[in-house]
Amino acid sequence: MKSMVVGALALCLFGTTPAVAQDDAEGCKDHPLFTRMPNMRIHACSSSQFDMRAFPVGPADKDGETKAVEIEGPVEFLHYAMKEGVTPASGLQIMRNFENAAKKAGGTIEGQWPGWCKAKYDDGRMPNMGNGCMSFALTMKFVKGPKETWAFLMASQDEGSYVMTVTQREAMKQDVSVTEIADKLTKEGFITLSVNFDTGTATITPDSAKVLDEAAGALKVAAGLKVEVGGHTDNVGKPDANLTLSDQRAKAVMAALIERGVPAARLTAKGYGQTTPVADNRTEDGRAKNRRVELVKK
Repeated sequence: MKSMVVGALALCLFGTTPAVAQDDAEGCKDHPLFTRMPNMRIHACSSSQFDMRAFPVGPADKDGETKAVEIEGPVEFLHYAMKEGVTPASGLQIMRNFENAAKKAGGTIEGQWPGWCKAKYDDGRMPNMGNGCMSFALTMKFVKGPKETWAFLMASQDEGSYVMTVTQREAMKQDVSVTEIADKLTKEGFITLSVNFDTGTATITPDSAKVLDEAAGALKVAAGLKVEVGGHTDNVGKPDANLTLSDQRAKAVMAALIERGVPAARLTAKGYGQTTPVADNRTEDGRAKNRRVELVKK
């Protein structure tokens, strides 16, 4: 992915040589995916081998809040500032440059918010970027093979500075075909779906679309099956609340399958809360396995 994106950005976006290294903060350098805006220097940077960042996506709701997709993996943060004596680029100019470059390089725009403070993001799960108020912000995603890279950029309104957080994770590997999924459901009686939700809600995150597409395809192949969509949680929180949440999530997945062409008459939904764990709730790995949605043959 490096050669694909870097080439597109350098050719169609900036068309200039990056600022010389001695102008940058000690130990800082550009992310391999991105060249920088002209006449910029890296004011500060930080990185971690593995962490989680919540990338804002989609339009803001009536309260100005945005949804978020949680991405785990290596994280890089970069803060760029204009060199002295240079006319600064506007926030809109910076945002549009990165937007056009991302599209040219085959990336997708998962959210864009031109203007100042027209939407909010979770600054607790996206540290260093600001105070939770969007400023000429852009969320980009790049996928090449199993690699998935997310980038969140925000630019100042008229000072010519911008900040960026980049996280890479491996996209889910599909080990079996839709036909094999249908056979597994028919023979073994159930399959577990790797569907993700916004924390504490029944809102399905955008990165679950592929899983739902494959599940719907499998149900269309196994056209004679009727299935129950079962929702399950770990044991964190109150049992009654977990039961309600699991039921809401099961219904959300059922609705998503119906939207993908699975007849509603073939589906039911039920929440089981924390009552049927498949792993040890005393460990984080076990709790993650217990937070699941299953399709069960009826």
